[in-house]
Amino acid sequence: MMSGLGIRPMTAADTEEVLAMMRVFYASPALITHGSEDIFRRDVAACVSASPYAEGYVLEMDGQTVGYGMLARSFSTEFGKHCVWIEDLYVQEAFRGRGAGTAFLQYVRQNNPDAVIRLEVEKENARALHVYRKNGMEELPYLEMIWK
Repeated sequence: MMSGLGIRPMTAADTEEVLAMMRVFYASPALITHGSEDIFRRDVAACVSASPYAEGYVLEMDGQTVGYGMLARSFSTEFGKHCVWIEDLYVQEAFRGRGAGTAFLQYVRQNNPDAVIRLEVEKENARALHVYRKNGMEELPYLEMIWK
């Protein structure tokens, strides 16, 4: 586990730093969609506002930003309870493998004990799959569909 890791709510002052990480994350093969500057800015704006649906977090180590996470809230009729979607979890390359992803997953779980917690991951993202499985997450056999 990463010593000295802190997780705090995202603020407007974090906007440019989070946007820079989002550009790297969304350009990577970890995602099917690559977003846009407009989408990134709307995401951060929602996370730093009083939105009941979106929350953003900054992962820090010794005062240095090492990553970010974004959550979306909803209700799952399938499970009959509150649902928290981990929309984004990004750790900068230099800090991967040191427990930041696990710390964020634990943070989300501890702060949402009565919620079903879900996320999407690309099958090819072996490193992320390892972290999620190590933390007790299970794969669901769903095919996801979308209207855009």
